[in-house]
Amino acid sequence: MCGISGFFGYKKISNKAIDRTLQLMKNRGPDFSKFSNYQLSEKLNLYFLHSRLSIIDLNQRSNQPLQIENYIIIYNGEIYNARELSQNLEKKNIKLKTHSDTEVLLHYYKLYGEKCVDHFEGMWSFAIINLKTKKLFLSRDRFGEKPLYYYKQKDGIYFGSETKFIRSLSEEKFEINKKRINSFLSFGYKCLSKNDESYYKNIVHLPKSHNLIINENLNLDFNIYWEPTLEKNDKLTSSDAIEKIKLLLFKSIDLRMRSDVPLAFCLSGGVDSGSLASIATKKFNKNISTFSIIDKDERYNEKNNIDIIINELKCNHEYIEIDKKNFIEELKELIIYHDSPVLTLAQYLHYKMMKSIKSKNFKVAISGTAADEIFTGYYDHFLLHLNHIKDDNDFETNLDSWKKKILPLVRNKILKNPNLYIDDKKFRDHIYDGYKENTQYLLNPEKFKFYEKDFKLDLFSSRRLNELFYEITPPILHNEDLNAMKNSIENRSPFLDKDLFNFCFSIPPKLLIQNGYGKFLLREAMKGILNDQVRLDVQKKGFNCSINTLINLSDPSTIKYLTEDSEIFEFVDRENFKNLLNDKYKENYLSKFLFTFISCKQFLDKHEKY
Repeated sequence: MCGISGFFGYKKISNKAIDRTLQLMKNRGPDFSKFSNYQLSEKLNLYFLHSRLSIIDLNQRSNQPLQIENYIIIYNGEIYNARELSQNLEKKNIKLKTHSDTEVLLHYYKLYGEKCVDHFEGMWSFAIINLKTKKLFLSRDRFGEKPLYYYKQKDGIYFGSETKFIRSLSEEKFEINKKRINSFLSFGYKCLSKNDESYYKNIVHLPKSHNLIINENLNLDFNIYWEPTLEKNDKLTSSDAIEKIKLLLFKSIDLRMRSDVPLAFCLSGGVDSGSLASIATKKFNKNISTFSIIDKDERYNEKNNIDIIINELKCNHEYIEIDKKNFIEELKELIIYHDSPVLTLAQYLHYKMMKSIKSKNFKVAISGTAADEIFTGYYDHFLLHLNHIKDDNDFETNLDSWKKKILPLVRNKILKNPNLYIDDKKFRDHIYDGYKENTQYLLNPEKFKFYEKDFKLDLFSSRRLNELFYEITPPILHNEDLNAMKNSIENRSPFLDKDLFNFCFSIPPKLLIQNGYGKFLLREAMKGILNDQVRLDVQKKGFNCSINTLINLSDPSTIKYLTEDSEIFEFVDRENFKNLLNDKYKENYLSKFLFTFISCKQFLDKHEKY
């Protein structure tokens, strides 16, 4: 994991801008940093800046920029199957000078051009220049685990792992993207990945699964190199699916535990993270270390399940208890690093976990991100499943199981209706939780217009794919990357494996939920690996906490801080917002809105800082 940034175009970059940018990149790569300037023609310049977090082949021979003949690369990420790819290179009589995945990646580009990415299992954003053709090649991984922004202006294109790298290197002032702020306040974080905008006008994300080629005339050529294969295999049985999931998940975790530095596991107490830790210990005989966040609020406290897992695995464990101490100041610091609002309380908690992992000298963290979207982990999925099987003989059996096991756990009134999608398959109001009620606090609330991609599949599969690619997973991945990088940690997500993903979306959707169990196939695959008490626990508490754990909303100084003059009141009605603070019995969606308000306020108050 590293930091990259650069410029390709017809101007010179000042040494002051380069030095400042490299300093900003240190968190992403504290082990080594360097820049190189390449004069490609009389006027055409390329600047490559790189900061390295050493994970594989710690030797300085693997520092970047790395050059092989006419090809030079800067790269952020991890190619997990680099070992297998290097063996293929050796068969072609290509002798490697390092043990790094960077060298393997560059050789594959030399051999296969932009098709090289088809061979990679991993996460990446990288830039490669061909000195002979003067073409710059940028690429971003399939699921968007690694960020890559760019900014195009008349004299050239800037790019970088973080928006602040581009702001620093360009030495330009960028306007805040106020429409994005208003969208976030209106609808919450699930609306943010419907496009590739950032919180700064004209700085945008290179879309996931995309390559970008820029020629010397600064023409941009975008190409989608991967789209999910979504062919259902109706012949699959539950037992076949369970066995295949087990094999693919074992393989994914084995690949993602490759490291020349110590790694840690994030452990929430749920099926996902518990499965990863249990596989590492029981299948691969790893002596692992785990980290957990604890909130005393029983709605979110999973200490009982966590204790069961760590006692059985006999792993080293660290509990991180959260409280009100330094929350406001710590969140300010985090927002300055993110160069954007922090999305949710869960992402603040993730940062606290990364901070603790760093304090114990780990450089890699493994988490269960995206298992909910792939294996059906949300209460909403039960209703989509019921709609999917509404004409099947086992509909009543599944409905009865839902009523007995799941309905008593559901707090959201909308999701208590088993006929939600049967009555209206286009119903989406609940996805932007509380947006109707939140309009009273906004001066110009954005009008509700729900967009989702049509994957030409059944509703159950299509909704999960939208969650995975456009609603839930992308903003979580982005925040997790920044949280980890602030602490110089590489964050790995074994559930985001191409083969595992492709197989799971080939499974007939009716098999995914059975007997009142979401993630049924994952739970069955983990039989004998994950402790049964955890494996069969149907209550979803989620990785979250109460906002009251972190901030005293009765404290006059807190109220004064939240209502003082600020740019946030260009978006929020101050007087109505004061009424929200006086409400002692806040609905969950109001607590979410309150955190969004605090996060946006702090960003707007601090956005000029690099």
